[in-house]
Amino acid sequence: MTRTSSDPELGGGTLAPHPLRQYALLADGERGVLVGPRGEYAWMCAPRWDSDAVFSTLVGGTGVYVVTPVQRCVWGGYYEDGTLIWRSRWVTDDGIVECREALAFPGDPHRAVLLRRIVAVHNAARMSVVLEPCAGFGRYPLRGFSREADGVWSGRAGPLAVRWSGCAAVPRPVDPRGRRVGMELTVGAGDFHDLVLEISDRSLTGRPPDPGAMWRATEEAWHAAVPQLGGTVARTDARRAYTVLRGLTAASGGMVASATTSLPERAEEGRNYDYRYVWIRDQCYAAQAAAAAGDTVLLDDAVRFVAARLHEDGPRMAPAYTVDGRTIPDERELDLSGYPGGFDRVGNKVSGQFQLDAFGEALLLLGTAARHDRLDADGWRAAVVAAQTIARRRDEPDSGVWELRPRLWAHSRLACAAGLRCVAAAGAPGGRTAEWSALADRLVADAAARCLHPSGRWQRSPEDPGLDGALLLPPLRGAVPADDPRTQATLRAYVEELTEDHFAYRFRHGDQPLERSEGAFLLCGFVTALAEHQQGREVAAFRWFERNRAACGPPGLYSEEYDVAQRQLRGNLPQAFVHALMLECAARLAGPWPGT
Repeated sequence: MTRTSSDPELGGGTLAPHPLRQYALLADGERGVLVGPRGEYAWMCAPRWDSDAVFSTLVGGTGVYVVTPVQRCVWGGYYEDGTLIWRSRWVTDDGIVECREALAFPGDPHRAVLLRRIVAVHNAARMSVVLEPCAGFGRYPLRGFSREADGVWSGRAGPLAVRWSGCAAVPRPVDPRGRRVGMELTVGAGDFHDLVLEISDRSLTGRPPDPGAMWRATEEAWHAAVPQLGGTVARTDARRAYTVLRGLTAASGGMVASATTSLPERAEEGRNYDYRYVWIRDQCYAAQAAAAAGDTVLLDDAVRFVAARLHEDGPRMAPAYTVDGRTIPDERELDLSGYPGGFDRVGNKVSGQFQLDAFGEALLLLGTAARHDRLDADGWRAAVVAAQTIARRRDEPDSGVWELRPRLWAHSRLACAAGLRCVAAAGAPGGRTAEWSALADRLVADAAARCLHPSGRWQRSPEDPGLDGALLLPPLRGAVPADDPRTQATLRAYVEELTEDHFAYRFRHGDQPLERSEGAFLLCGFVTALAEHQQGREVAAFRWFERNRAACGPPGLYSEEYDVAQRQLRGNLPQAFVHALMLECAARLAGPWPGT
């Protein structure tokens, strides 16, 4: 049975977005898709992470790809273990139907292959299918869409070639403008039907891919890419976190900070950013987390990408890059309505910042690689570049971990001290062990002279006596010992003043209550768990871990912030550094703190 979809919402206009907790991620390393509970692909940039979007209803654009039951239904879904293969699942009035979803993995930088398999689990399934690829954030609709062969249709959306195979019916226009095509499919009980959509910045020649072969290759590739992580607590969630990080990592080795742009952190604050780029710091966090869990693949990827940036840019290394190592474009706003409570922008001003701590994090990465016998001569040369930059620029104000107005941030100096100690302990070549250890000592002494609060704890900067969640990290990385009075005083004061009900906040914004300024910062919650674990307080560590581990939606994805009152995710999705620290917690909480 076939007919044009009669759903008025699918027939025209823009589908309304959902709370972020209801979206699942598909990713192949080169780009990602957010799948909503109606079976809609609400977000995807093509051909690469930082390209313009081809599906953008999430932020007010018009491109979308929907597979959804015709009947009323209740949504659910789950990931197949150790993969980013998602199964949208609907219970209808008279049956159960699933749509198996994936980007063919690993991805081709020039061609996205989107696999969808409709499975009638219980009774026959009537499904509405709608396709509207619209490149350039909605500027370039589908044109020239015509039949190429039986069940195969092709056309263009601006600069992108589009080919859709598996069409058991003739796709027909379902909106007055002819941009959106659709059909209705009936899948017999116990049967399945495959749809394959290709989107490329090159011509699509030859035969369409065989869906069965593509599914088998994708399954095998994921199973080969994701380790078992048997030595972790919460192993299923730990593997999910690793899988997300792997899905965000391109063939270049660069890992994007998030798949999306412009999803607001707090509506009234207007904080909207584009995170579809590789932050040096975030990638270093992810690599250290993977190494703590016993994996070296993400570690090797990070070393390859970060070392290349140090060699190419030296002391001018930017805090972030595109996945192929280019400079991030300046910010510009889009003429779209945006995700509710926000507005749309692409690009990021971070390229113009100096963030000293990024060089310290790079050294922590390289030192970790050396301890795992994964650092070659090129990597050690990159470490020399980072250490020399720290020595040369350590007295310059920088924008710090939170990318704020330049100051002498205590965290930046202490992060650099931790990095220097790490590479020195890993066997720095050329007699540099003593030199780098001495520089680390000077950085800690300078921070103590400028940024030690009268109470004995670390403070944010010489001008700012406040607390900061980032100040819990340097002791975890070895800048100062766990039993240093400054370490213990900082943790104690932070838990008392910047946390509530085992949710943590970055720092205080003026005199207003913590939750009024921003959401709980999930990275800081997991860091607090590690800090308690380092102090030997295991019950407290697990309370922090479990509280923050639960701050996600049904697909198990984390954003940057969590609105405690409304129990909603805030900010771009998924946020890589939160998954990284969740993974590290799962690894480290499985045993005693190293060295104890």
